[in-house]
Amino acid sequence: MKIYKFLSLFFIALTFFTLTSCRNNDEEDSSSETTGNLQLKFENGFNNLGDIVLNQTTQTSSSGQKFQFSTLKYVISNITLIDENGGEFKYHYNDPDKGAFIVDQAEAAVGINYLNLTEIPKNNYKKIRIGLGINQSAYLIGQEGQGVFWQKAKAAGMAWSWAAGYIFTKLEGKYGTSSPTSEFMNHCGNMGNVTANNTADLYREITLDLPTTARVTQSITPAIHILADLNQYLSGQTALVLDSSNDMAMGSNQHLVKVTDNITKMFKVDHVHND
Repeated sequence: MKIYKFLSLFFIALTFFTLTSCRNNDEEDSSSETTGNLQLKFENGFNNLGDIVLNQTTQTSSSGQKFQFSTLKYVISNITLIDENGGEFKYHYNDPDKGAFIVDQAEAAVGINYLNLTEIPKNNYKKIRIGLGINQSAYLIGQEGQGVFWQKAKAAGMAWSWAAGYIFTKLEGKYGTSSPTSEFMNHCGNMGNVTANNTADLYREITLDLPTTARVTQSITPAIHILADLNQYLSGQTALVLDSSNDMAMGSNQHLVKVTDNITKMFKVDHVHND
């Protein structure tokens, strides 16, 4: 009888252990499948031809001006992935420390800047929305709430004083009629609290269709290749001419509002790799 009771208890314990182990394994497998990674590849160019070489690549605007960049940087934040049913996944939205990046042409590897996103929910994504700059909700969290990115921005020359805030887009180089010889500096960005300061809000969000579905799984890390056509800077929806009145513009004046509206149209998803 004792042996029978012992064997019964042993088999009950073994069954419980087996079921618990299987359940834990299933939960672990399920958990590992719920998220994956995704990469954004930004390639700056002219007229959908990539790889601008700083201080070398020269473009002619629609107004006939020659220009080239010596500095080309912009801030990307509030990345949102939109799935095939219209559902949205916001990647560290309004959290610059984790969700904001600086695209710097000087740091491009073979013309490309790579942004690596982690812990993306497994899904099929059809669109992507990106923020150009830092929006007011994130900025008004305060300096302590974004100290890591603020230091990065300062080190990269993408910030004024905290009261003035971030530089969203930094475009510097030379321009001219027959050849680029005169210097220009156009630094676009909000001037602190835009409501309190009664200044223009230059933060923009851009939604882009993906030509191929980005399939995020544990084993597939899609790469979304985004081309930025910097010809839009002077030849976009508003044709702009650089001269002594605007070639050293900084902040959010009317010229820089037009610059921002132009470059908002420069992004296009060229292709998606599901590897």
